[in-house]
Amino acid sequence: MTDALAPYRRLTIKIGSALLVDGKKGQLRAEWLAALAEDIAALKARGVSIVIVSSGAIALGRQLLHLDAKTLPLDQSQAAASAGQIALSQAWAAALAAHGIVTGQILLTPNITEERRYFLNARTTISTLLGLGAIPIINENDSVATTEIRYGDNDRLSARVATMIEADCLVLLSDIDGLYTAPPAKDPNAAHLAHVAEITPEIDAMAGGAASHLSRGGMTTKVEAGKIATKAGTAMIIAKGTEMHPLKALTEGARHTLFAPAESRAQARKRWIMGTLELSGAVHIDAGAAKALLDGRSLLPIGVTRITGEFNRGDAIAILSPDGREVARGLAGLGREEADLVKGKKSEVVTQLLGIGTRSEMVHRDNLVILMGLEARV
Repeated sequence: MTDALAPYRRLTIKIGSALLVDGKKGQLRAEWLAALAEDIAALKARGVSIVIVSSGAIALGRQLLHLDAKTLPLDQSQAAASAGQIALSQAWAAALAAHGIVTGQILLTPNITEERRYFLNARTTISTLLGLGAIPIINENDSVATTEIRYGDNDRLSARVATMIEADCLVLLSDIDGLYTAPPAKDPNAAHLAHVAEITPEIDAMAGGAASHLSRGGMTTKVEAGKIATKAGTAMIIAKGTEMHPLKALTEGARHTLFAPAESRAQARKRWIMGTLELSGAVHIDAGAAKALLDGRSLLPIGVTRITGEFNRGDAIAILSPDGREVARGLAGLGREEADLVKGKKSEVVTQLLGIGTRSEMVHRDNLVILMGLEARV
């Protein structure tokens, strides 16, 4: 037996509505959730950081508000999400508290993972929760999201979250144990795929539609999530979640489909910084700062001599050597106004000027690409 989760130290786990909520009664599957919480606690005990993306708010809200229609109009869907989100967060908090684990709730809308400043703030909040030993429980903010402004399904949301927090692996728990060459319910000759090295048009063609009125997604959205995750260097697993202890089953060799990452997370992130971001400004640095960058350190304000351009925190900026050559580029840790205020100053002075708890790096090393001639050292 092979432990499918053994290689990973940071997981994003997506739980669908059909797993968490009984479709006939509209009630929480409390016994199943308790078993899942036990699995999560066991993974956490072996040093794995975990973020949960959980559906279920609308499904629970339907029952609480006595809404029987399978397809709800937008206003009722938002009302159901509002009522159900409280029940959902309480359920997760209680299930994990039984194992001494604290949870934190985060509701996202697309602008948070698509706009850089919001992205960085959300990532910092999640990382801080993980650092404090808590487990973030994340969902789309369905109470305010509209048809035009939404992720549309939690498969893709979970992929965005996984790439945002640089998870090693995204686990999609589903009603099926992975990807098949055709929908197995329709084709008895469909073959299970244990490993997908690359998502090709042929893999796309194997995906089917949604199976439940509780879920907006199906295999199609799972494959789309796989594209998002693997291109950013995050592996993805689709596994069956309907039985008790689904994560424990994965550690004991249960069948699943593994989508291999296209490249390492660090390579994907730095390639993204190099190739897809428009530069908003530049900082000039002294020789000491240039050497520190080559040694793998962050760019601190004390090494900055001059600043040009207009940029906000999270924007891409060039880093120029004393002779004006671009030696690196990265994502600004401070906006232009703050950067001007603290350039050339020691860290203790920066803290006094910006306040305790404010990020003091001009560019953090995780958000930095060192240039070697015309190539990026990743």
